[in-house]
Amino acid sequence: MLFRQLEYLVALSRERHFARAAQACYVSQPALSEAVRKLEDELDVPLVRRGRKYEGLTPEGERIVLWAQRILADRDALKSEVTALRSGLSGRLRIGAVPTASGAVAQLTGPFCTEHPLVTVEVRADMQSDDILRQLQNFEIDAGITYLHRELPEGFQAVPLYQERYVLLTEAADGLAQRTEATWAEASRLPLCLLTGAMQGRRVLDDLFAEAGLRPSPRVETDSVAALFAHVRTGRWASIVPHTWLHVFGVPHGMHAVPMTEPDRTVPVGLVTTSREPGSVMARALTETARRTDVAATLERLPGD
Repeated sequence: MLFRQLEYLVALSRERHFARAAQACYVSQPALSEAVRKLEDELDVPLVRRGRKYEGLTPEGERIVLWAQRILADRDALKSEVTALRSGLSGRLRIGAVPTASGAVAQLTGPFCTEHPLVTVEVRADMQSDDILRQLQNFEIDAGITYLHRELPEGFQAVPLYQERYVLLTEAADGLAQRTEATWAEASRLPLCLLTGAMQGRRVLDDLFAEAGLRPSPRVETDSVAALFAHVRTGRWASIVPHTWLHVFGVPHGMHAVPMTEPDRTVPVGLVTTSREPGSVMARALTETARRTDVAATLERLPGD
């Protein structure tokens, strides 16, 4: 069995198309097909349902893909470990983050890159919580930044980073803008622009509204926090955003940010990695950076304070 055969099978599972999988692996389609067929012969199980076109993996194939992903991840981790021992950490760190937490990623990537100058960082900043856990499990990312208000499934571990709290973002001329705080009931009566219901950040808001006996009815929904700011800027909408995004944008001219109360709640956000040992050397290094960095204190200070 060759690593190359496992790489081809994983690519086929991901791309769900022979030609695209071959292109992703920089080989011809016949070469990829033949390598997968030889892997089937060696394992003595059918891995691919073949018809006139690709029809998916067999149940055996789906199971073998999980092993292939693990074996390839361990191979890459071994290479990274040896390189780190010889000449320092190098390679690529892959981080996934929920959109509401993406503003906090820079608080880790800055010190991490200072400590490890040979490493490049890839940030995927518009992911859902479930996708972060799935990609961690499939070794597609090294670490994720997501909510910790629910217990993590077995096989994951977390380092708390900060408590997310919420502010009502509205135009400066609005009556609530002159207040030092706003209730969730008051916010529910405004023309709201919120994140879509598929996103964990929105589900957190829905839970907080429900705690106050309310159910929001936003007129506009989006999967982008930046789009929330853009809609409020028009003067027609209000929104509820995590306080961490004020650290990114400040309070734009013509807007006002009012802390939310009744209920006055926060939601923990943290760095999540798999708990496998020895695991990814990149994940271990980022975890060490996270434990040394006071992300919460930085996010409480707006730029210019």
